[in-house]
Order: sequence, then structure tokens, then C-alpha cells
Amino acid sequence: MAERAVEPAPNGLIQTIVGNLSRVVHAPDATLRLIVLCLVAEGHAIIEDFPGVGKTMLAKALARSLDCHFSRLQFTPDLLPSDVTGVNVFNQRQNEFEFRPGPVFANLLLVDEVNRASPKTQAALLECMEERQVTVDNTTYQLDPPFMVIATQNPIEHEGTYPLPESQLDRFLMRIAMGYPARMSEISILETHGTTDVVAELKAVASASDIADLVEIAKVVHVAASLKGYIVDIADATRRQYSNRSVVRRIVGPGG
Repeated sequence: MAERAVEPAPNGLIQTIVGNLSRVVHAPDATLRLIVLCLVAEGHAIIEDFPGVGKTMLAKALARSLDCHFSRLQFTPDLLPSDVTGVNVFNQRQNEFEFRPGPVFANLLLVDEVNRASPKTQAALLECMEERQVTVDNTTYQLDPPFMVIATQNPIEHEGTYPLPESQLDRFLMRIAMGYPARMSEISILETHGTTDVVAELKAVASASDIADLVEIAKVVHVAASLKGYIVDIADATRRQYSNRSVVRRIVGPGG
């Protein structure tokens, strides 16, 4: 059976999504573009910034712009792994167990304050983020594409938190800070956000299939051999020059 030809992406589709996000999220276009590119690269993003700068609104606006399923998890110390992935529940009527999917079964998952849950619960995201699947009681369930995790954490309040280990930070393709909006943007927020739900008024400008096409196009982008070699040389330099791990916090592995 012949493979489906990958059609060129509509001109300006990424910029159209960024423009739609900028209607409600007052952040630099470069930041909004990074979030969209992270989705196209099949990656995940962690946003570290102060409360109230629009981290949650950005995730919700992205889901609305793509007309896809959005789910939100507020991580707390008492949250269990099954609260993330789902659980098997006994159905007395049918006399068998049935699986009830957790919030992770979404196209875009917002994990608020990811460092406030226990390491055991944080680890429940590892398989989802790396393999796009969930395993519960020896049964594996696939997650529908596109799938992206946007996690947030407060960089200044660490009381009662559990810092993410390096192995989990590696699952995030991008680490982003939004920053405070400009003065005129803050005035605009006061004028519009207090009277209407601006996110609810957003219209979808792309679909899941559009994102799937962009993903396929990104996979076949040509990378020159010299550039690949340059990337490998940089990674290798971090291992050779700083063999003492106490000198440098992280060295670059084959996975990035």
C-alpha cells in the first residue's frame, strides 16, 4: 500500500496559531512561537515563572486554538499516580474490572505546579511523555496524537515541594519563562479580562490533523552532515572537558 504523500503545510499556519494565542496571552511572540514549535517537534514544555503571568491561560488558549481535548491537573502532595493515569474499577453489573482513563488521556495536558506532588506521582508522567502510552495492571493504552504536556512551577517558592530529578527534566524539550507583560498589555488585561472570558471566545484556527501534517514535515527537514557533526562535538565536549561532575551540573547525553 502506497504511503500517503505529505502535503506542504499551509503558509503561515504556525504564525496563525501564534497570532490567535496573542489575542489572549500577553507574552512575547517568540515565547508563543516556541510553545507551538515544541508541539510540532512532539516535545513537552515546562514553564517556570511567577504566578499570574498567564501560564495556565497559555495552555488553555493553545488547546482552544487547535480544537483538541484539554485536561488540567493540579499537583498536590496527596495526589496519587492513579489520579494521573487512571484506574481499574470493578463493575458489579458486568462482574468485571473496567478501566477509567485519567486526565492524562488528552491532547494537551496542563500540569500545574508539577513540583508539589511526590516523586512517585511525578514518575507517573514518565511513560506518558516518552512513549505516548499508559500501562495500568499490565495493560497498555495508547494516547491519541497530538500529545503534549505543559508543566508549570513557581521558581521562588520551594517550601513543601519536590524538585524534579534530572531524568524527568530530560523529558521536557523546552524550559520557558514568560516574563511580565508590558505596561500597555497590563492595561489591556484590566480592560478585557475582567468583563469577559477571553479564552472561551477563541476560535480554532487549526485541527489535530493539521498538527500531524506539520509533525511529518518537521521529520523530513534536511540537516546538513556538518551541522550534525557540530552538535555531536558540542555534546562530546561537555563530557570530556568536565569529567568531574561536581564542576558541571549536567553533561549532554545521546538523548539531549
